[in-house]
Amino acid sequence: MTAIQSAIRPGTPPAGAPSAPLVLALPKGRILEECAPLLARAGIRPAPDYADEASRRLRFPTDDPGLDVVRVRPFDVATFVAFGAAALGICGADVLMEFDYPEIYAPLDLGIGRCRMVVAEPAECVGAEDLRRLSRVRVGTKYPNVARKHFAARGVRADVVVLNGSVELAPGLGIAGRIVDLVQTGATLAANGLVVTEVIAPVTSRLIVNRGALKTGDEALFSLIARFRAALETEPVAAKEHG
Repeated sequence: MTAIQSAIRPGTPPAGAPSAPLVLALPKGRILEECAPLLARAGIRPAPDYADEASRRLRFPTDDPGLDVVRVRPFDVATFVAFGAAALGICGADVLMEFDYPEIYAPLDLGIGRCRMVVAEPAECVGAEDLRRLSRVRVGTKYPNVARKHFAARGVRADVVVLNGSVELAPGLGIAGRIVDLVQTGATLAANGLVVTEVIAPVTSRLIVNRGALKTGDEALFSLIARFRAALETEPVAAKEHG
């Protein structure tokens, strides 16, 4: 076990002591809003301020004493679950693609947070270069691993410039000729003179679970997963199973 794991993994309670609540990690921002109906259908009712971005609290009780929720940055949900700080979480497939933690199992596609991971470049540059003839390209993105893997599969080396925001500015300011980013409507790309040239993958949010927690056979954890599955089955499109 690493020092980080030791620091954040909850210890085993003494014999006879009540078990610590399971922790469900939720992402801040747009996906948190989309989570609310799903949580309600799953019978999970966190403290009212869990959805209030102005609240200084980050950990919230629910009406179930055996379950707490934490609110963290979307990129951090996978890390909290991978290292065992949270038994399960709701996480975008983009984050799973970028970090590819072996400690994470993603049993359910929740069908929320729909968008696409794409390659985009200035409209005036489309078709000016044949990617098959290039040996390297410079790419602006906050997904360096996804970008490198995508271009490597095409025999091209990606020199990645890591940007954590305003990625669409990169081509116009000469930082990179292309970007790899998430796109929902494409309005921001269009407003900055960019067009999609490739779709790397469709992206939705997944229910993710720590594999080690699954191996303990915790009935409460399996019950939570079943509640999410049942909540999805009340929708027109049933949950997709994933390994």
